[in-house]
Amino acid sequence: MKITFYGLLMASGLFGIPAMLSAQTQAIKPYSLFNPVPKTQMREMETDRPDVTESPFTIDAGHIQYEADLFRLETEKGELSKQNTMLFNQGNLKIGLAKNTSIQFGFQTYVTEKETDLQTGEVSRGHGIGDVNIRIKQNILGNDGGNFALAVLPYIKFPTARYTDDSKYEGGIIVPMLFRLSGEWNLGSQVEADRLEDAEESAMHTELLQSLTISHDIVKNLEGIAETYYRYDFKKHHWSNFLNASAQVEVSKNFKLDAGLNYGLQSDAEKNYFIGTSFRF
Repeated sequence: MKITFYGLLMASGLFGIPAMLSAQTQAIKPYSLFNPVPKTQMREMETDRPDVTESPFTIDAGHIQYEADLFRLETEKGELSKQNTMLFNQGNLKIGLAKNTSIQFGFQTYVTEKETDLQTGEVSRGHGIGDVNIRIKQNILGNDGGNFALAVLPYIKFPTARYTDDSKYEGGIIVPMLFRLSGEWNLGSQVEADRLEDAEESAMHTELLQSLTISHDIVKNLEGIAETYYRYDFKKHHWSNFLNASAQVEVSKNFKLDAGLNYGLQSDAEKNYFIGTSFRF
């Protein structure tokens, strides 16, 4: 009886060890696209909108977040022409790939454009789908806490637009950061280098963007955001300066609405007016 008892005990132990190891392996398996973070462990929702300065935070692995301009009006006046553009559902679909990595697919669902030649008065119009871009966000610091966060965000734009014949491949890299200050104030900044299409000729140029944004709750669940940034065109040696203001309301922990403006201070700098939304699941 003793031999039988100890034999059974050893056998159960031998069979139990693999099960224990398997359970431990599952317990420490990193969260990923196919092993989502449980909803109870998800971080607070962060968005890349409504300001120009991107967020340094990624979304939780295995989850999806959608952000969009429901409507955006862009006006721009150059030396030779002026342009009015309306964008409907300019979206950014974000998918969490790993703890600190997410991929983003940007698209313009429908665009209408009116361009007026200032010398001849000739008007040209276009409408249709817009361009598509792909971005990868990699958080470097502060994704899960702390007073400082940093990320890198390279992107490429594909010329899929049907409302214009001038769309080309573009790309760049963005480095956003955030400082959490006392009194629940947030100070954000961004450095961005872009290779962009020329507005008035078939060529490319390089631009640098630097921004500074500050935000704080106006009342509970309503955040006010003030921002300034500049763009420098290395080809034209031209500066464009902007002052922006926006507000974002948290309807629920997974749903936000926003509205605002990006106002170019120079006469030839772009002006933007928009309303948008963000939600995740």
